[in-house]
Amino acid sequence: MICGLSGPRSTTGATLSELENTWNRIRSDLRSAVSDSTFQVWIDPLKPALLEDGVLVVEAPDSIRRWVESRFGEALQRTAENVRGQATRVELTSPGKVRPIDSATASSGSEKQESAGDCKPTLTLNPKLCFDQFVIGEGNRLAHAAALAVAEMPSQTYNPLFIYGPPGTGKTHLLHAIGNLAQQHTPGLKVAFTSAEDFTNRFVDSIRRGDMTSFKGRFRDVDLLLLDDAQFLASKSRTEEEFFHTFNQVVDSGSQVVVTCDRMPGDLDALEQRLRDRFASGLVADIAPPDMPSRMAILAMRARRDSLGDVPVEAMEAIAERVKGNVRMLEGALIRVVAYGSLTGTRLSRDLAGQVLDQLYPGRNGNAEPTPGAREIKQMVSETFGVSVVELDSKSRSARIVWPRQVAMYLSREVAGEPLPQIGMAFGGRNHSTVLNACKRVRERVASDPKAALTVKSLERRIVGGDDRAE
Repeated sequence: MICGLSGPRSTTGATLSELENTWNRIRSDLRSAVSDSTFQVWIDPLKPALLEDGVLVVEAPDSIRRWVESRFGEALQRTAENVRGQATRVELTSPGKVRPIDSATASSGSEKQESAGDCKPTLTLNPKLCFDQFVIGEGNRLAHAAALAVAEMPSQTYNPLFIYGPPGTGKTHLLHAIGNLAQQHTPGLKVAFTSAEDFTNRFVDSIRRGDMTSFKGRFRDVDLLLLDDAQFLASKSRTEEEFFHTFNQVVDSGSQVVVTCDRMPGDLDALEQRLRDRFASGLVADIAPPDMPSRMAILAMRARRDSLGDVPVEAMEAIAERVKGNVRMLEGALIRVVAYGSLTGTRLSRDLAGQVLDQLYPGRNGNAEPTPGAREIKQMVSETFGVSVVELDSKSRSARIVWPRQVAMYLSREVAGEPLPQIGMAFGGRNHSTVLNACKRVRERVASDPKAALTVKSLERRIVGGDDRAE
């Protein structure tokens, strides 16, 4: 049975050549078993990550992973076993969860010790996320121009560069694009790309192993430091302090720092003031959700990049009219519509797009965007926690009500990407600072309470994937 992979894994199994050979044979068998369009939509984006102890770990983009599991899980499992001639379990994971294989390390079968001068980050840059693939619109023009300037002349223009905006608007894309272009312009440039979560995990692991020298070398001895999702540094005092010193040393040494976040520095209430001041000391550029022309351009570019064939303009218009706030969800909707047409042999059209999106988000009228807003999120939360929507909107301070209300506000902000004032109004006319505080409380509790983290993650999956409650 195909499984999801939640945590990071090391790479001590098959060598890189063995892994690639196995995966190429699996791909070849699958290509002959499905249509070209189906292969391009579902199989081609998959990347092999690890083959160890009878487990094949495969990276799948978040936008298609659940569908690959449900539609092609058995085929992947069966094909892998046929190719290898032995029992094999296939696990799908998000890109970046497994460290890239070092062929020399893998062939020796031993863990390579990290040296102080080894600055290769756990997360790797995605070569597909470049400036050529970034659609420029009114909402991201400043951020794009600043990112391009930094990539061409690191530490010579805006240092630090702080890019903020709602989830799914292209912040991470720009971060990858900066790293990719900077390395093209200056071969040998030391680039460290990491997320706040990855930085935290590596910091904790370094403390556990008593090896802070390697950690500091990895993130401080660099020419370009790229940090994604800085908001997740909040409420982690030791990690926050470590990043403060890392930030200072990188900038003071004349190197470049670029940070992305879901809000501007002044709104990061859970961070120490000194770190907020550092973030705001350079250029702060915002990214807004894409407008209709930008959404159409994004869909057209994604269709070309992934060779999805001739997607009619009317079908893309139907998607762009309904998915408005989140680029990842916009692209995911396109993949679902194209895949549905491919699997059923139905011609792509506006009507087909509407039917597919209606199936994914039942009960929503044709004029609504499929990404659930505060109203739908409140309904999901009320069902999960056994409280009424009226109670969520009330002034009650009962613990039974406060936690679900905070979760609903958090999801409305972090997943649906709704504006703070709009969320506040949707929850009994509260102000934006109340919403920010709710988001802070949820992040703190999720970081320390595994049960709470599981509940919030489950709700996130329901919001992103409609009624599909299983990963």
